[in-house]
Amino acid sequence: MIDVIGTDAGAPASLPPMHQHLVQNADLVAAPKRLLPQLVDWLGSRADDQQRLVSDDPIALSDALAPLAPTLRIVVLASGDPLWFGIGRVLIERLGSERLRFHPAPSSMQLAFARLGKPWQGAEWISLHGRDPSPLAQRLQKRPAALAVLTDPGRGGVEEVRAILRGSGLESSYSLWLCEALGHHDERVQRLEATRPCPDDLHPLHLVVLLAQPPAASAAEALPLFGIADGDYLQHDDRPGLMTKREVRIQLLADLELPEQGVLWDLGAGTGSVGLEALRLRPQLQLMAIERRSGGGALIQANAQRLGVAPASVLEGDARTLLPQLPDPDRVLVGGGGRQRATLLKAVIDRLRPGGVVVIPLATLEALAELRPVLEQAELQLQISQQQAWRGQPLAEGTRLAPMNPVLILKGTKAQP
Repeated sequence: MIDVIGTDAGAPASLPPMHQHLVQNADLVAAPKRLLPQLVDWLGSRADDQQRLVSDDPIALSDALAPLAPTLRIVVLASGDPLWFGIGRVLIERLGSERLRFHPAPSSMQLAFARLGKPWQGAEWISLHGRDPSPLAQRLQKRPAALAVLTDPGRGGVEEVRAILRGSGLESSYSLWLCEALGHHDERVQRLEATRPCPDDLHPLHLVVLLAQPPAASAAEALPLFGIADGDYLQHDDRPGLMTKREVRIQLLADLELPEQGVLWDLGAGTGSVGLEALRLRPQLQLMAIERRSGGGALIQANAQRLGVAPASVLEGDARTLLPQLPDPDRVLVGGGGRQRATLLKAVIDRLRPGGVVVIPLATLEALAELRPVLEQAELQLQISQQQAWRGQPLAEGTRLAPMNPVLILKGTKAQP
């Protein structure tokens, strides 16, 4: 067996006794160049009786080990957990797992959360090493509670992460922790505020941890009239990211053709974002918001307070059973309904005032095929469109456009008598 031992900055002296014994009694020790001086000093006189293979190239090192006699006692020293973005994968591919026995040390992700004093069993991670950074933007749209980002210093490192966070409109929704040289004598862990520059002496060996936080409330008068950044909204802890994105929100507000006065129903209101921004545009509208999810009413009211508006009514429960409590609408946004959406839409059309407008954002073609006939049979004037947006994200020295999920928009207008 080839023993692959994970190390920290103090190795080999800091290794557990069992691992030290393996190193001392090995016929050959393979190690990265940075470990060679410490290894020779630690072995002392035993160093002369031992072969060493020193290389920072995992492939070259693996190929050098392959032809060696199976009777040799071989130890490979690696950083952290060899199976966590380490040499382990290459060794398995070139030597076979049956020849290898792994002894991991804490990974950089483990060390980062240990330094922050945060449980990490539910944390997510993503690597940007030599990769297109766009998956990070996509992952952020799901609003993970904790995300470790393995940065690529050759492509911008922490600055690339900050640019993606800014481009996603989520700077206020995450605290950004910069973890440098974890496990080494010059280790440094610090929180970087959005307005604070990166340190001039940034260590190339660093990773970033993003921790979700409630966005700080801005003064309502300082917010845009509409098209407010996604990160300015409070969201459900168990389903973060489940909200109408800014670009779609703007289009829906336009399609609703909001009157100066009247009644607006927001069914399946979610965070309340569309209806609440409608009130900023038309303060005299009566907003009736319904959300099925428990706690949805309190969330919508909290967001209303942040935006400085007051819905006429916010209800929790099944929209189909709550509609009789509401006054007839002039405008309706149908964002929910699930499998009963066709039934809900029929009930909405029956209550919609003459000249009224119903707007339905949809994620699938099947939903469009189901609901379009409902509007046609009710003889509403029909309009179908697709909203597709891209957000700029850093790419090497330039900017790429990262696509967001397309949204189909079905709109029906009821005829005047």
